[in-house]
Amino acid sequence: MDSTGVIKLTLHRGLAFDVDFGLEGVPALTTDVAPPLGEARGPDSELLLVAAVANCLAGSLAFALRKYRNDPVGLVATASAALVRNELGRLRIQAIRVEMRLGSPAAEFRLLDRALAQYEDYCTVTQSVKAAIAVEVRVFDSKGVLLAGREAGSA
Repeated sequence: MDSTGVIKLTLHRGLAFDVDFGLEGVPALTTDVAPPLGEARGPDSELLLVAAVANCLAGSLAFALRKYRNDPVGLVATASAALVRNELGRLRIQAIRVEMRLGSPAAEFRLLDRALAQYEDYCTVTQSVKAAIAVEVRVFDSKGVLLAGREAGSA
C-alpha cells in the first residue's frame, strides 16, 4: 500500500491547529474554525476538503493538457461546497462544485477532447470523495464556452 506520508497537527490555541506536512522548506499551515467556536485564523476542514478536490482536478486537467503538448496551460479553478443539515441537525457537505476556466479558446488546444475525456479519472482525491459526496465539475475555455460538465440546472 502506498502512503501519503505523515502529517502532524498540533493544537495551537482554541481550535486552531498548526498542520505540518513534513515537507522540507514548507511552513506549517494554520487551520481554525469560524466564530463562535474558533477565531477563523485559517481555513477550516470543509474548506481544506473543497481545496483538495479543486486542486486535484485542476492538476489532473493541467497534466492531461500538457500530455498532448499544450504548454503552457493557463488555468483558474474556483470551488464551493453546499452544506446541509442531516436528520440529527449536524452539518454535512452535500456537494462540491468546481469550475475551471482555461486561459485560451478551445480551438488553441491540441487534442482537447482526449484530455477532457480522461483527466477526471486520474484525480485520486476527487474519485475518492465522489463515493460519499456529489462532485460537480464544469470546464470552460477563455471565451466562456462550456467544454465539459453541465449547465447549472440541466439534468
